[in-house]
Amino acid sequence: MNTRKKVLSKIVEEKHSFDKMDEPYNIEKEYGIDTFGLKTMEQYLSKPIYKRLRSTIENGVALDETVADDVAHAMKIWAMSRGATHYTHWFLPLTGSSAEKHDSFIEPTQDGGAITRFSGKNLILGEPDASSFPSGGLRSTFEARGYTAWDPASPAFIKRVGGVATLCIPTMFCSYTGEVLDKKTPLLRSIQVLGMQVKKLMKVFGVEDNNKHPTVTLGAEQEYFLVDKSLYIQRPDLMQTGRTLFGAPPQKHQQLDDHYFGAIKPRILNFMHDVERELWRIGIPAKTRHNEVAPAQFEIAPVFEEMNLANDHNVMVMEILRTTAEKHGLVCLLHEKPFSRINGSGKHNNWSVSYGEKNLLNPGSSPHENAIFLTTLCAVIKAVDTHADLLRASTAGAGNDHRLGASEAPPAIISIYLGEQLADIIDQIEMGEPKTSKNRKVLKIGVDTLPPLPTDATDRNRTSPFAFTGNKFEFRAPGASQSCSSPNIVLNTIVAEAIDEIAEHLAKLPKKDFQKGLQKLLQSIVKKHKRIIFNGDGYTDKWKREAQKLGLPNLPNTPSALKPYIAPKNIALFEKYGVFTASELHSRYEVFEEEYSKKIHIETAVALNMSKTIIMPACLKYLSRLAETSKAIADVKWGKNSEIDSKGKLISSLIEDLGKANNDLEKLVVENADSRSKLAMLGDMRTIVDQLELEIDDDLWQLPKYSEMLFVY
Repeated sequence: MNTRKKVLSKIVEEKHSFDKMDEPYNIEKEYGIDTFGLKTMEQYLSKPIYKRLRSTIENGVALDETVADDVAHAMKIWAMSRGATHYTHWFLPLTGSSAEKHDSFIEPTQDGGAITRFSGKNLILGEPDASSFPSGGLRSTFEARGYTAWDPASPAFIKRVGGVATLCIPTMFCSYTGEVLDKKTPLLRSIQVLGMQVKKLMKVFGVEDNNKHPTVTLGAEQEYFLVDKSLYIQRPDLMQTGRTLFGAPPQKHQQLDDHYFGAIKPRILNFMHDVERELWRIGIPAKTRHNEVAPAQFEIAPVFEEMNLANDHNVMVMEILRTTAEKHGLVCLLHEKPFSRINGSGKHNNWSVSYGEKNLLNPGSSPHENAIFLTTLCAVIKAVDTHADLLRASTAGAGNDHRLGASEAPPAIISIYLGEQLADIIDQIEMGEPKTSKNRKVLKIGVDTLPPLPTDATDRNRTSPFAFTGNKFEFRAPGASQSCSSPNIVLNTIVAEAIDEIAEHLAKLPKKDFQKGLQKLLQSIVKKHKRIIFNGDGYTDKWKREAQKLGLPNLPNTPSALKPYIAPKNIALFEKYGVFTASELHSRYEVFEEEYSKKIHIETAVALNMSKTIIMPACLKYLSRLAETSKAIADVKWGKNSEIDSKGKLISSLIEDLGKANNDLEKLVVENADSRSKLAMLGDMRTIVDQLELEIDDDLWQLPKYSEMLFVY
């Protein structure tokens, strides 16, 4: 029995007991127990200090440094009571994951003892070695200094790994010379910029209120796969690249749609239960869990939160999914396409913006509220059409290239889906004064008539990259492994620009002409930007041809998709609103381009090694076995060996093709050829290997197959 079969037998024989009931879990009591949030702050801080810190968190008031020592001391006392001995400034560099350097609370004393200390300076500022983080040319490798700065808007939390508890303090990360080196700082800038423009728009509409503040919210739906760890470690491609470089789809996979929303298997349900408890402890509002479309694919979704906090929480969701999977003998795969020709994994980015308690993407009950709603809607349409290339750039990555445009993800062409009712209203705006909606109810915009809209005025369109879904826009193009930061930095900034331009125009109108001027402005926006609205099937070739005629950008791969980051018009946009400098944009472009190139190089090198050391030996062994069988049959004169000979010729031909592919790919790897050539050659090699998998004796095939990884867990 080969290694693969032994592993499968072990998994089948392994007993998992799920009959023991957990002690009752009191969500209300234990939710956020490992988070230094407002509830905990109020317990550990004096009233004046608590009030000042809360004002900083909720209202964006500048942090009063005089409170830092008191906050740091209280945070230390609380963290130690929760079992922590160390703290870390937790930050998000351009590596795609979080980073942390642990320091203990211990301070030695002269008498040989030790005390615990955590100062305001320790809380506010850190100085990690920054030399080895990607900077895209902003830093020289010998220039190590970088700074982390406390973000009080994202609560500190206790991270638990086994029996070790560490106080994590969310921070921003910048270079010694001030350039941003992380994914949090520009996100905070973009949130602030959008908030400023929303205030400007509200002032134009006469609803400015000093007690109300703009809020940008995010709900990030996270998809992932789970495979048994024993099978995972038998796949060098999964271990080193996150996806299977070879593998023929099984006869049955997702064709019957029987996995989607199906009953969750006991082992997986127990894993999900443990994940949720870990998330709830640190205040992450995990709400929904279910089976996704593909076998072994699942989804977790939280309640909407303020965007900065939601972004930090999504990073922790991914980390806790991975660490909890290990405890259950599983591996969590967050790659966008771990299994070829099987449903891929995305991260649906649900975005909305509010002013006070009012969601600006919620149709209102009054003409005035509807005017604000339609103005915000038109601002988004204008923004997405003007900067569709940037939105596509924000989702670029080696993994997502395999997903976008497949049968489970939107195409690389950015378009907006509004649904039948809203599309009808937009058409009426274009034609002139809107009168009715599809449901024949009257909606008013100021003194002009428009129909009142129900909350769910749209159906869903799974082929749309950017869909209006009731009171938010769902950006479906981001990939499962990607940070929420990049798409939301872009989205916030481009919508801020559109709102800014609209507000500037409206502010110049005489009060008596405001309604007519607003109507005319919205009409002009719709006429100019309606090409971005598409409610049909985004997978069809017809739409691709139509999009090309309309001038919509089609950027199918990462090298082409990244270029908009350094386009002059986009640099000017980010510089105008202070989200990025030109040098910061160029650095990100270089970092993302280099990351893509390195990932493709690693994939081709791993594929070559697997082909030469695992796949080719199994094929040669099988060919030798066929030759021996053919000779034996000929010796006993049983007749012609046409079937065996035919099989031998096929295997021999495929082995010859694979040998040639190995040589060609090795040459590309040695020469460090361009990524496109490597990917093309890797695709050719995969076609050969996947055919061989279907022909070679199952006992000789060492790599776990799709039918096993997707169903044995």
